[in-house]
Amino acid sequence: MTGVPDPQPSGDELLKILGALGNPHRMRIIAALVDGGRNYVSRLARELGIGRPLLHMHLQRLEAAGLVTGELELSEGGKAMKYFEVTPFCYALTPETVAEAARTITEEARETVKETAR
Repeated sequence: MTGVPDPQPSGDELLKILGALGNPHRMRIIAALVDGGRNYVSRLARELGIGRPLLHMHLQRLEAAGLVTGELELSEGGKAMKYFEVTPFCYALTPETVAEAARTITEEARETVKETAR
């Protein structure tokens, strides 16, 4: 991770990023992947003490926000295993960047936010 801010995300992207990071489980997943490096779902679930289905749901949310990437691989025994790793990111969150992002929020994102708030 370079520490150089990524290009300013759009309003929709910023909503996904902040929504993904706004959960303690997902923050712990990011921390585990930063500390331990690339990992597969079963091992990561054991290390974090959460079930695989719950972990998988959180990983999907992080992946949709572009914060982690997953790659399916075959083990030596022929078993499919999905590995995840942190996608390097660095966002500068200032009042100005939030204001700029807010100007680009699409109607689709507004509707999604309304639905999830219910």
